[in-house]
Amino acid sequence: MRLRSPWQPRLPAGDGSPAERLADALAGDILGGRLQSGDRLPAHRPLAWQLGIGIGSVTRAYATLERRGLVRSVRGRGTFIAASPNGTGPVLDLSANMPPPMFSDRALARTLARLARSVDPALFNVYPPVAGHIEHRRIMAHWLAELGVALSPDQLLLTSGAQQALGVALTAARRTAPIMLTEALTYPGMLTLARQAGMDVQGLPMDTQGLLPEALAHALRQHTPGRCLLYVTPTMHNPTTATMGTERRHAITHLCRRHDALIIEDDVYDCVQDATLPPLVTLAPERTFYVSSLSKTLSPGLRIGALAPPQGFMQAAREALLSASLMIAPLSYAMMAQWMLDGTAASVRQSLRGEAGRRRALARSVLGPHLAPPPYDAFHAWMSMPLARAQWFGAEAAKQGVTVSLPQPFMTCADANAQAGIRLCLGPTPLPALREALHRLRHVLDGMDNSVT
Repeated sequence: MRLRSPWQPRLPAGDGSPAERLADALAGDILGGRLQSGDRLPAHRPLAWQLGIGIGSVTRAYATLERRGLVRSVRGRGTFIAASPNGTGPVLDLSANMPPPMFSDRALARTLARLARSVDPALFNVYPPVAGHIEHRRIMAHWLAELGVALSPDQLLLTSGAQQALGVALTAARRTAPIMLTEALTYPGMLTLARQAGMDVQGLPMDTQGLLPEALAHALRQHTPGRCLLYVTPTMHNPTTATMGTERRHAITHLCRRHDALIIEDDVYDCVQDATLPPLVTLAPERTFYVSSLSKTLSPGLRIGALAPPQGFMQAAREALLSASLMIAPLSYAMMAQWMLDGTAASVRQSLRGEAGRRRALARSVLGPHLAPPPYDAFHAWMSMPLARAQWFGAEAAKQGVTVSLPQPFMTCADANAQAGIRLCLGPTPLPALREALHRLRHVLDGMDNSVT
């Protein structure tokens, strides 16, 4: 004798097909805890008759739920709930900001085999120069030139990732510019570095293109010329995804030149040359510390960053890098050179752009207007909302087994009325799991209490 289904059939109104609306209704009750693991769903034919829809619509709805891992079909017995939000299944993590893995075991094995035949033993037998080996700086300069940043190898310092490059730039710049201006929401790693250095950090208002020039102008007028350092991410800002247009970039650099402010440009998400998005270093090279990295555009495990300080700060930056005493692993150097010289890096960069587009489209299809449309190819997305609502959303997402990035680490001030939101990282999670995580977040959004502000 078959168990009776505890589900009370209903078909929500809406523009979607009957199959889509039925799947949404069932998913909402599963994720909302109204159906538990092991509960049986109604049989296809009686449910179709009760709701006044075709049997095929029920079949398609159940298939959708099964692809999402929410139900399981047992031949000869029926369809059962396979998951509940408060279960002990794996957490779906959308808080780690990395690209998806693009190098298979076989590809890595081929690279290591080539290196075993060709690598220079001198890489492993001596300390590298402070700025990195000149041949590796040439390779990095060529890589950056393909992004529209023309720098000579002598202008580059190679670092152990972008975080070290930012720290070196900050150390060199703060000797003359102890006041850091930045976006109201910004990279937590840089906030930590600046606060540890005892700098006065001031967050400035933003819009969909990032830092507002009028806010920067007002802040610069409050200080003596030459005393301010602007830290800014013009392309695919972290966390908001804002990307400055050409006019905005010119306005920002014009203001910094006018008030003799230094700039640290965080360009780690730049992945393609675009004449309409000139890096700030090309507009104001005499005052811009330019920071790039391979972690976001090639592989997180390849901890190689690049710093191009203004000419007048090169010696200070070299001294700061030497005192940091963190060397790039020789194997990382060798792998970077191999991949860039044989075309692997360019191919992976192109593939990552395509994958970013697919994941961005998936996120927009599920979350719709709740998501700020990411204008550029990277693997994070942003949902703007007040701080209290963001805190509530993060807690509810955790109940659904999804981890997201809360706004507090990105905030330059603790004001409850400050700009806030939720960052979603779309990169490292496999696509099926990402799709399920996004659907669970949509369920949280649909049930958001309007009284939460």
